[in-house]
Amino acid sequence: MNLAKTDPKIYDLIKKEIERQKDGLVLIPSENYASPAVLSAMGTPLSNKYSEGYPKKRYYGGNQFIDEIETLAIERAKKIFHAEHANVQPHSGSQANATVYLALLNYRDKVLGIDLSAGGHLTHGSPVNFSGKLYNFAYYGVDSKTERINLREVEKIAKKFKPKLIIVSTTAYSRTLEFKKFRKIADRIKAYLMADIAHIAGLVVAGLHPHPFPWCDVVTTTTHKTLRGPRGGLILCKIKDRLDPKGKLTLSQKIDKAVFPGTQGGPLEHVIAAKAVCFLEAMRPSFKKYQKQIILNARAMADEFKKQGIRIVSGGTDNHLMVIDISPFKTESKRIQDELDEVGLYVNRNAIPFDKRPPYNPSGIRLGSPAITTRGLKEKEAREVVRLIVSLIKNIKNTKIKNQIKKRVKEITRKFPIYVDFQW
Repeated sequence: MNLAKTDPKIYDLIKKEIERQKDGLVLIPSENYASPAVLSAMGTPLSNKYSEGYPKKRYYGGNQFIDEIETLAIERAKKIFHAEHANVQPHSGSQANATVYLALLNYRDKVLGIDLSAGGHLTHGSPVNFSGKLYNFAYYGVDSKTERINLREVEKIAKKFKPKLIIVSTTAYSRTLEFKKFRKIADRIKAYLMADIAHIAGLVVAGLHPHPFPWCDVVTTTTHKTLRGPRGGLILCKIKDRLDPKGKLTLSQKIDKAVFPGTQGGPLEHVIAAKAVCFLEAMRPSFKKYQKQIILNARAMADEFKKQGIRIVSGGTDNHLMVIDISPFKTESKRIQDELDEVGLYVNRNAIPFDKRPPYNPSGIRLGSPAITTRGLKEKEAREVVRLIVSLIKNIKNTKIKNQIKKRVKEITRKFPIYVDFQW
């Protein structure tokens, strides 16, 4: 590679970022380490090709091999998710969600989503996001005592609000999503049901979380979190539209038209190739073993936080993530996140249910186990990482202790390295 000569500044920054990833422990649940094979597929001349449209229906010539790559990605996605239809072109999870809304809704149609502070996402109706600006959202949250979704309350809100679409999702909700029960609610008010499984896609594929099909009409996900693929989005759906069975278009056709030409032009075929690689990796027995370890590590982390006197939102976790409540401490969450950055422990601050603090500096910190599990850490090491985090929080002004934590983090990363033979 001649990047070092062509653009030494960018080369140096990329090199520094790779070293940062090697030398630190990522506990951000929405991040992971893609395999060298996935990265290799992304860094190819496939990036040069314009391929607006779909396989065998392109608007540019020269797509015969691109068609084969995208078809392979589609078939693999359908296979691992047991889906009737898949669209692999969305650039991101947010774009996938925007596409579903465009396909199923009209401007200002009613949508019921989970509140941001209860574990939802910006694209699930936040007033500062396009979703909240273009559509009429109502929200369900969590019970004030259990901090879990109360299906009776969801049904009560749905019957009163009568949304056209109900969203089941998690960005910071650490408990199991009950798609079947949500479907019953959707049926009673004749609404579409959409699942955003961006965070739990890997767990779903491995059979370690209830599957959104056949209960949901549409499923969106990213490919870079627990699925451990490239950064990108994916839409899965049924072919028939149960709420519009006699319509001119099937549900799958509505989705495809909303992707292109509705929201996107030329797809990123180098990323689609990388998605195909990640789907193949998800078919291997080792992938299920990996997902099981993600859950074991997350449970060990949650248990250790409780042993260290730190409250976990909802009391624990069923999946790969958790949110800890740092409100009893006098230190703000942004300060804690910044200090953890300095020692090579990467987390993200996050709201807790009924949070009284602002979104930029909320009362919680969100953590997850996918990336450290990719490195090979197991329960013993996951517990130690938690102890390091708690030690910093409780001794945030102690430079000596912070230096000791930083040294220990380096020791752990050297014992569990990533990208050892990676060349770029």
